[in-house]
Amino acid sequence: MTMTMGALTIGYLQKSPEAGNPHHFEGGRFRVSADSLGEVRIPAGAYYGPQTRRAVENFPISGLRLPRRFIRAQALIKASAAAVHMRLGELDGRIGSAIVRAAEEVVEGKWDDQFVVDVYQAGAGTSQNMNANEVIANRALELLGEPFDNKKVIHPNDHVNRGQSTNDTIPTAIYISAYESLREELFPALDRLFGALYDKGKEFDPILKSGRTHLQDAVPLRLGQEFMGYAYTVKDAAAALERASQRLLEIGIGGNAVGTGVNTRPEYIPMMLEELSRRTGVQWREPSDRFAFMQNPSAALAVSGHVRELAVHLIKISSDLRLLSSGPNTGLAEIRLPAVQPGSSIMPGKVNPVIPEMLYMVCCQVIGNDTAIQTAMAGSQLEINVMMPVITHSLLQSISIMSNAVQVFVDKCVVGITADSERCAYWADRSLAMVTLLNPLIGYDRAAEIARRSLETGRSIKDLVAAGGLVPQEQWDELILNSTGKS
Repeated sequence: MTMTMGALTIGYLQKSPEAGNPHHFEGGRFRVSADSLGEVRIPAGAYYGPQTRRAVENFPISGLRLPRRFIRAQALIKASAAAVHMRLGELDGRIGSAIVRAAEEVVEGKWDDQFVVDVYQAGAGTSQNMNANEVIANRALELLGEPFDNKKVIHPNDHVNRGQSTNDTIPTAIYISAYESLREELFPALDRLFGALYDKGKEFDPILKSGRTHLQDAVPLRLGQEFMGYAYTVKDAAAALERASQRLLEIGIGGNAVGTGVNTRPEYIPMMLEELSRRTGVQWREPSDRFAFMQNPSAALAVSGHVRELAVHLIKISSDLRLLSSGPNTGLAEIRLPAVQPGSSIMPGKVNPVIPEMLYMVCCQVIGNDTAIQTAMAGSQLEINVMMPVITHSLLQSISIMSNAVQVFVDKCVVGITADSERCAYWADRSLAMVTLLNPLIGYDRAAEIARRSLETGRSIKDLVAAGGLVPQEQWDELILNSTGKS
């Protein structure tokens, strides 16, 4: 059964073929639209059009969608392009203004539910680009009082996508969304993590403890020094990531299909950079070579590599905290982590280091995402990379989950860490490596003999030194202080 309403053909299906899909034909209602391949049935109220609908049907893969930040970046590009084309006199003011307004609504998140294409989709992100073009075109038509899919008034390709291609808009949107996500989410989280670890370093500075290398006794250090090491590891990794992020500012918008800027005027590129900068508050610039940008979204690879490096460091830190807090009665137990939930379904009273465990898992996913990005980057051929949707998903997911995990790690773990100074002193006194402090006084061989006796008798190095009259107590204490760089 069908009926005609203006430029739309509305029909009713006997049975929904997509029960459970958020964009199934609700109530059996659909409209008929067409693209270059022919007619397509689309849910009657959907703002997207036939090319998006084909992608929904072709790629029922994961149920995953590209994130809000990326959709926002796409819409910023569409709004900027329409504004530039109006200024250049290449787009009617009435049509252009409607497109800008519709795109700005997408920027604000008003139509996120209309972006329905799976992450694993047509190469390069053509379906994703057309999803944006069709939603913005139909919303702009609605603003003008026109029916959906009236391409004679506003065409998704001719008007919304004017002067653009999937091949320049998708990598540009990757760079914009990744840069904004880093600046607004991950960098603030890392600043907080550095500050929390630094504060613990100061708080724990007086506490002497045994060092450990190869998981064996090593010379003493202060607990504060250990935490300062964590703090500056984070700071250095964040600084390297920040430097890499500057490459994201170089966007090849206007390169169009292969980098030549076909079907655009010479003024288009500088005007687009100016408009995008105005809308985002970020100073975007042309890449050193537009063709290199088109062939490979290399800055995304570089940024992902530094997020992966951060993940590796955070795995080490989270693992250290688990070791240092192990016990409470049969482990090191030099520090105590905040108890945030019961740790066992069978062992009463057990509390696990769940926050560091969570962080470790997030870091595993980030490392996996980086591997996916590396593999996708290797798929570049000739003028473009056709694996950009999975690069987008992997990079933005890494930044997002790392940002969230770090914030939780700070709030629910780091700021609440306390030290057990008595346990630290207990292990320090029993460390065989304390004998190393005697090397300058009695030589390596005699010191090794004392270590052997300590291991055999169970007596501490401190006790054996005192019993043998090798070093006065005051000198021994001074040796310990000097060994940690504190006098």
